[in-house]
Amino acid sequence: MRWPTASRETDLGALHEPSEVAGASLPGLVLVHDVWGRSAHSRALAGDLAAEGFVVLEIDLYRELEPVEIDDPGRFIRSLSDPRVLADLEAGARWLETQPRCAGRKIGVVGVCMGGSHALLAACLSDVFSCSAPFYGILSYDHGMLMDPDGRDLAKKPTSPLEAADRLRVPLLASFGSEDPMVPQEDVDALEAALARSGTAFRIDRYPGAGHAFLNRTRESAYRPEASAAAWDRLVPFLHEALD
Repeated sequence: MRWPTASRETDLGALHEPSEVAGASLPGLVLVHDVWGRSAHSRALAGDLAAEGFVVLEIDLYRELEPVEIDDPGRFIRSLSDPRVLADLEAGARWLETQPRCAGRKIGVVGVCMGGSHALLAACLSDVFSCSAPFYGILSYDHGMLMDPDGRDLAKKPTSPLEAADRLRVPLLASFGSEDPMVPQEDVDALEAALARSGTAFRIDRYPGAGHAFLNRTRESAYRPEASAAAWDRLVPFLHEALD
């Protein structure tokens, strides 16, 4: 059953929740946006998750930054401090725990693109979340768009998702497009091997014919309806099983 939802702005972003579920509290989710920040995509995704029975904080990672102008997404992501972002996600989870609708319930984290990278890092480096579902997060800081030509700033990027993966702490469902030029399949293979060393339950889904941002209905060139629907049908049961 899908529930009607209501949304309101908060100091951390926007809160989305079912509007007609009386009584019992509900599990919570911190939703992490892509490099472009809060958008129609993150708003729709948060609303869809709320309709499935979750209280969702659509967190705004840029709320304390100067007006953000992005001309080079890779360079911009490299400028962000991963420890600061993870602390922000943890603050979001703790805030959700104070909300009456989440009283006594577990909190998960879901992220897309850049947010997928941070959702994976949170699953490996944080003790706050009970599950994680990253979508097509970039995995390596040693090649591709997140490789810094001047050398990695270890204060901002101390541990890549690939380097953290063998420390997975919570159940994980990771989704990738098989045709994603930003996330080579070799990196996904390496992720799978590292996650297996953690001893924690995980699943990696690869969607043929899908590239980066295949879940994003606001990007016609990237959106893949079949892959998106299949991923959603796996995501929602995973989240309920891990958080209920």
